[in-house]
Amino acid sequence: MSLLVDMMHLPLRVFAAPAIWLACFVGRADGRQQSDPATPTSVDDISIRDFRPRSMLRVQESHLEHAQFPVIDVHTHFRFKLPKATSTEIANYVRDSLDKNHVAVCISMDAMLGNEDDHLKLLGGDLADRFGVFVHLDWQGAGTADDPKSWACNQVSFARNVVEQLRVAKRKGCLGVKVFKQFGLGYLGPDGELLKVDDPRFDPIWQVCGELEMPVLIHTADPAAFFEPINSENERWEELSRHPDWSFVDVKFPRREELLAALLRLVDRHRKTKFIAAHCANYAEDLETLGRWLEKYPNLYIDFASRIGELGRQPYTARAFLERFNDRVLFGTDGPWPAERLGYYWRFLETFDEHFPYSEKQPPPQGLWQIYGVGLSNESLEKIYYRNALILLPELAERYARTKSKMIEW
Repeated sequence: MSLLVDMMHLPLRVFAAPAIWLACFVGRADGRQQSDPATPTSVDDISIRDFRPRSMLRVQESHLEHAQFPVIDVHTHFRFKLPKATSTEIANYVRDSLDKNHVAVCISMDAMLGNEDDHLKLLGGDLADRFGVFVHLDWQGAGTADDPKSWACNQVSFARNVVEQLRVAKRKGCLGVKVFKQFGLGYLGPDGELLKVDDPRFDPIWQVCGELEMPVLIHTADPAAFFEPINSENERWEELSRHPDWSFVDVKFPRREELLAALLRLVDRHRKTKFIAAHCANYAEDLETLGRWLEKYPNLYIDFASRIGELGRQPYTARAFLERFNDRVLFGTDGPWPAERLGYYWRFLETFDEHFPYSEKQPPPQGLWQIYGVGLSNESLEKIYYRNALILLPELAERYARTKSKMIEW
């Protein structure tokens, strides 16, 4: 009885403790969210969606205003992410963000093959020195969305037509080809089944890319967690709970390993074509295996657009990988992003700072963790920032040189 009396005098927070942890990891039972994480709240009323921990660490913080060397960003989306932007508004972004961060040239992935003039015009004129353009294929064409048999990619003439369109696009100044992840995860064949990444019907397309020296920047699969059940063991649970449509765990989708195996077969079959596997080939969680791929396939390159969150949580392994394969890695962001996001890239690549964000967004978009800098050598920074891009895209040399000279003056 005395024990019960003593317990009755304990603070309420002792009894609330289990609720605190449950709330932190599974959220509120009624599904509501706090409107402002900074608003005082009872300790048993916190959702993981409101959790904004303020680190108590006191460590080195570098404040880099720009990249050490002028950069070529090979992976951006200036139409899809800025769908209503005019040339004037893009020029303002160049002045206010790219100039200050020393991003000399961006490659936009957003020109539709066969209708590339619109994007070339948007990023031409006074902006021509600051941009290059890749084209992407129109797989559906004039076909009906719910009738895959009618889609352009399922017509006998598709590959032949694309080959001729690529020759025209090259003459107009387009630099390469972009392939989105829907190739393998969304585009359908005439039977309604997903197209395979190494489908031989499309071999003439990849072959002519090699002949025209147009690199293929290809997004295959997605992060490993996106192919796992959305449960308490999934490290991207919080992200997937906000975007359940990003999950590919459904059996209707191929397994991630199957998709990437098809990509490697494609790369192997077209050794004269340069492939840039976007987002670290979506294998940033296993850099040892990714390194073996780069060793085996000399025509395979990667960018790390939207993947410093993955690389930066394994700084020792990532630094060794980036130094070893510094001639096969291209700088990419998946932007345009705010200047703050660009700053995290410089901090990640150029410093040994500890425990800092990889994104300006709250909550962080790709995992509830912080990252660490890898402090690359100047040799690796130069190769990753611009030299490798100039080797794959020599057409950029003059515009890069002109912009670089201006940045040095600034």
